[in-house]
Amino acid sequence: MGARMKFVFTKHVIDKKIPRLREIGIIISEQRIKRIIGNPDHIDSISDLPNIIVSKKLDKNHVLRVVYKFEGDIIKVITIYPAEKGRYY
Repeated sequence: MGARMKFVFTKHVIDKKIPRLREIGIIISEQRIKRIIGNPDHIDSISDLPNIIVSKKLDKNHVLRVVYKFEGDIIKVITIYPAEKGRYY
């Protein structure tokens, strides 16, 4: 992933997912999502093509999953969600 990649976040992520996670005590910023995409613990680029799903540890029992896709030179972040560690990988 090049340093000049542009990120676009869906309205769903900005207006629903980030605030909802904050309500349950998980503070996630756009910057943190970008870092997770750039340095994930796990990458699934097969099961939801053309989407890519990356995961990063949140705590000892949970990961944050980020679903995105490439649209030309843009990374479009589609959704984010917490999951139990071990559920997907």
